[in-house]
Amino acid sequence: MASLIGYNSLLFGFFVSLLIIFFSIRNFKDSKIFDKKIISFVFFQFFFVVISFLGLILSFVNSDFSNETVFNHSHTTKPLFYKITGTWGNHEGSLLLWLLVLTLFIFLFLLRSGNTNKNYKILTLLFQQIIIIGFFIFLIKTSNPFNNIFPVPEEGLGLNPILQDPALAIHPPILYLGYVGSSIIFSSTLAATTVNYITKEWAQHIKNWVVISWFFLTIGILLGSIWAYYELGWGGFWFWDPVENVSLMPWLALTTLLHCILVLEKRLALTSWVIILSISTFTLSMCGTFLVRSGILNSVHTFANDPERGLFILIFLFCLIFLSLFVFFFFHKTDGNKSFFLFSKETSILVNNWFMMYFLTVVLVGTVYPIFLEVISSEKISVGPPFYNKLIIPFLIPFMIAMALGPKLNWIKSDLQDKTFLLIFFIISLLLSIFIIKTLDIDFLINTILITSAFYLFLISARDFFNPKFKNISQKITHFGFSLFILSILFNNYFSTEVITNLKIGETYETKNLKINFKNIEKKDGQNFKAIIGKFIIENSDGNTEILMPELRIYNQPNIVTSEADIKTNLLVDRFITMNLVQNQDYFNVRYQKKPLMIWIWISVLLISLGGLINFYKKKNAN
Repeated sequence: MASLIGYNSLLFGFFVSLLIIFFSIRNFKDSKIFDKKIISFVFFQFFFVVISFLGLILSFVNSDFSNETVFNHSHTTKPLFYKITGTWGNHEGSLLLWLLVLTLFIFLFLLRSGNTNKNYKILTLLFQQIIIIGFFIFLIKTSNPFNNIFPVPEEGLGLNPILQDPALAIHPPILYLGYVGSSIIFSSTLAATTVNYITKEWAQHIKNWVVISWFFLTIGILLGSIWAYYELGWGGFWFWDPVENVSLMPWLALTTLLHCILVLEKRLALTSWVIILSISTFTLSMCGTFLVRSGILNSVHTFANDPERGLFILIFLFCLIFLSLFVFFFFHKTDGNKSFFLFSKETSILVNNWFMMYFLTVVLVGTVYPIFLEVISSEKISVGPPFYNKLIIPFLIPFMIAMALGPKLNWIKSDLQDKTFLLIFFIISLLLSIFIIKTLDIDFLINTILITSAFYLFLISARDFFNPKFKNISQKITHFGFSLFILSILFNNYFSTEVITNLKIGETYETKNLKINFKNIEKKDGQNFKAIIGKFIIENSDGNTEILMPELRIYNQPNIVTSEADIKTNLLVDRFITMNLVQNQDYFNVRYQKKPLMIWIWISVLLISLGGLINFYKKKNAN
């Protein structure tokens, strides 16, 4: 019954979408004021999608295996929490969640658009409905979450155990809020371009959506990174996995767009940048949707392996790109002569824009090139950290310097402020970096410049909190968070240690500075798994000992073995251990790592997000 209600609600929602388009076009032609009855139709569209989504949740909760999606992704023994979150832990359910957020956001947009231009509001609605209808058709035609199977199976196939995790349960919805927020920005920008409404007022209006989308996308990436760290046993914060990259690319574009909006608010400049970045952000979000659902990428993150679905998304994506380029080339009016002085905040933002676009291009090439190479030559290659490090790190240095100096400049024209402090902080940063490099005994030149730049940005960002001339608290927090992020990554990279060895129960691995004793194993039963828990006594060079207890979990449905890391965290270092059974042997493969300042990487991203949230709150109060 729940599936039937869900499917019919989906059809009703699609029908309402057609009505919205009809009445919107009529209102655009025949009236000088916005017809508020259209908002009622948009609400009903959202309402029907909510009912449809609740119908799918109820099907999962009740273990209704007559529903094919439930059968493929659930099991009676699965905990209730993961039955609910499993609703969007699959291709069909995740797309329905996409649609739900799409309809919610356009409804909120109309409610909060106030006295903005009538034609602008209608066109934004129409562009957004094109996206929404595309998702409706995609769901109904290729990805129906309410398909029935007969005869009804007695048991389901279950959910991948590595997806049964609290962080990953909330990671997709938060990430989608960021992705879908970019759709509103996309539709709004195309509408504003069409009616020549790209003004300072429009910039202030759309900035809220840019900030809130950026915030959710940042938090979503953070949760995914934390999950991969402790659940996949990678032992790091980022591994340039292709599906990690497809979330990073729209974040880079969105961050650049946010800075362009700041310029647009002040000078009505960089309008071309704003339009192109708005299009690019949503296009990259859709590209990510295509890549993880087409079967092109092989990753733990991917949802589906279906060429038909991938082809539909690809065609839909090309249509949106064509539409956006058509609007840009035929309706956009250029900025005119908007020259910037060399020492001005506008120039600083423009310089950082080019750096961000370079980083985005590197990530895009590293993600897409292996795909094209395989299609053309059937040759498979993997692009990993060495590729990104060589291409990004040299340009990261001037980027950090520009980021440090930019806030010290004023709008329009300026000389550098606080020159004395800037010089003192540079000397301190240089001395600190030389000390660290000499201690580590690594390549002097590039590492000295890199660490000096990182310390320089950190010290300047920290000092800004005590600078009464600099009153933008959100920017203070965000820039300080980024400086802490870079510094934590560098220390993590330079000072991390790792031991990989095979041990039997009772054996000890010993070096000059470390002793790992495999004491014993214990067994326990979970709700839908059996666990083997290893007890390891770790003795460090300072004589301190600690007990770490990683797990092997054997799930019954599906029959999968997962490795669960045990991590001891403090403010200075993470001690990370995993174990895996060596096939056909009595040995366990043990991986032990010391990861300095890991917690500060997570905290720094939270600070970056907090800055955006404060910006949104200030803007809301100002309005």
